[in-house]
Amino acid sequence: MEFKDYIVQTCNEMAKFLINKNKRYGNSVVRPLHVFSWLPPEEQIKARIDDKIKRIRYGQRSGREDAVKDLTGYLILLLAYRSYMKDAGKKEEKE
Repeated sequence: MEFKDYIVQTCNEMAKFLINKNKRYGNSVVRPLHVFSWLPPEEQIKARIDDKIKRIRYGQRSGREDAVKDLTGYLILLLAYRSYMKDAGKKEEKE
């Protein structure tokens, strides 16, 4: 395989991972539960990105966590959410 094939393979694996995770969490990226946090969805994604960067920076890991994969996933979710909002013609309320 050429390197470009590994890029495609990795992106496809991430897509499957994110779609399954989003399904398990009830589409919480677009429709957050808002029990403790009332941040708009994009800000919630950014907060998770900050958390992952901190864990990578300071080497904090839990047994099953792959912080780089999670960070990549949240960055993809951020891009997907922005596209979703643009295509839907929606705008988040600014607080």
